[in-house]
Amino acid sequence: VLLTPAHQFPTGVVLDGARRRDLLGWAAAGGLVVEDDYDAEHRYDRAPVPALRALLPEGVCYAGSVSKLLAPALRLGWLLVPPRLHDAVVAAKRYADLGNPVLAQLVLARLMDSGELERHLRFVRRRHRRRRDAMLRAIAAHLPAARVHGAAAGLHLVVTFDGADFEDTALAAAALALGVKAHPLSWHRIRPGAPGLVLGYAAGPPGELEEGIALVGRALSRLR
Repeated sequence: VLLTPAHQFPTGVVLDGARRRDLLGWAAAGGLVVEDDYDAEHRYDRAPVPALRALLPEGVCYAGSVSKLLAPALRLGWLLVPPRLHDAVVAAKRYADLGNPVLAQLVLARLMDSGELERHLRFVRRRHRRRRDAMLRAIAAHLPAARVHGAAAGLHLVVTFDGADFEDTALAAAALALGVKAHPLSWHRIRPGAPGLVLGYAAGPPGELEEGIALVGRALSRLR
């Protein structure tokens, strides 16, 4: 089983206690869990969620990266595996890509050991919280009918329009025509549901985010 228990994309749902217990019971009986700790470090309004790996290290492979904390171009991540799988995973990694740049790994290790990485994380949390709050204010002002999901953590919000009679792909296209790029929620669905958008807030200052949401509101008005 591959899953993101700390913050599911795109809804931001956290795997609850009952389902965690069921999953760990299944893994203890011989299953294998690959835990992608997606967006776990970017949280604002809730306490950290314990990693599944900490509860059952012999049944969980724990994966993470610095793509959203430092830069995707570093191509640095990690995978903690049960001891019985260690040699096989090391061999598979070697045959897959012949390894990663050593210098970047050493720089990351120095950042961790020195405490600078933790200080950087505190800085980006404050910055992203301000940007998230600006987007929430703009949604309340310009998209009052929208329902917000996943605001407690991560680097994006999901908004849905319950009972709406338009396609979210049409809304995304209308917003793009005004210069705002957003993902239709239907791109991430298997089952049908309310139209919605996935809206990222990590890459722009508060003023740009507020302007962008205002343009989405204008696109929605034209669509209706």
